[in-house]
Amino acid sequence: MLEHRGDDLQGMDAVVHMAELSNDPTGQLAPHITYEINHKGSVRLAELAKQAGVRRFVYMSSCSVYGVATEGDVTEESPINPQTAYAECKALVERDVKPMADDDFSPTFMRNATAFGASPRMRFDIVLNNLAGLAWTTKEIKMTSDGTPWRPLVHALDIAKALICVLEAPRDVVHNQIFNVGDTANNYRVKEVAEIVAETFPGCALSFGSQGADNRSYRVSFEKINTQLPGFKCEWDARRGAQQLYNVFKQIDMTKEDFESRGFTRLKQLEYLIRTQQIDKDFFWSK
Repeated sequence: MLEHRGDDLQGMDAVVHMAELSNDPTGQLAPHITYEINHKGSVRLAELAKQAGVRRFVYMSSCSVYGVATEGDVTEESPINPQTAYAECKALVERDVKPMADDDFSPTFMRNATAFGASPRMRFDIVLNNLAGLAWTTKEIKMTSDGTPWRPLVHALDIAKALICVLEAPRDVVHNQIFNVGDTANNYRVKEVAEIVAETFPGCALSFGSQGADNRSYRVSFEKINTQLPGFKCEWDARRGAQQLYNVFKQIDMTKEDFESRGFTRLKQLEYLIRTQQIDKDFFWSK
């Protein structure tokens, strides 16, 4: 479809590309389509943007490209080790778009930590939001794993702030650069996130299992973005984010049906569209 849409980019100063299949479980649902959309489609959009004279191209990548990292905090220069189709596609887009940079086309790659936070179209398929939803609707967080893997977290509003800072920064600061987006203080073990949520939601019981931990585990350094990108600093941590969600759930009197509805979990919604034949095997809308 993008073959015929290059004109839409004419006259644009910048393109911020975040329209991909998300997240890891969704990517695994149909890996071949994930590669078509997230890898080939994203590279094609960058090519069209460059052809249209767009000077800045900001790609929303992910810290999930690090996958498994056992030796200290990884930086933008560390080897990557993607474990899923979603993460592999992020790495492939970075690889293929970086060589396109020149005097007239300036890409920037934002490796976002795992997002959290309230929004009008909530996502309950990300760790802090999911645990908060369980705490509110069931008053219990019952983990099957031991919760030892590390995850960096970042609030959606801090991601938006980073994006604004990238677009406003001098070109030489962000040209063909990768930035981990978050704060080094916001690296948590999953069990720590669960403990914070359980403490924030009154009456929530918390338990852990003994199953082996998810092999994806990484601590991330965010020194580069906090020292080199003018104006950026995270304003949110997990505790403040959990309190925000508690306040929102209380205000709207959120129900278990709301929490479990397909509209707030990407994988459930895609499975529904496939099952009802509203989209075909290639994820195009059916006629």
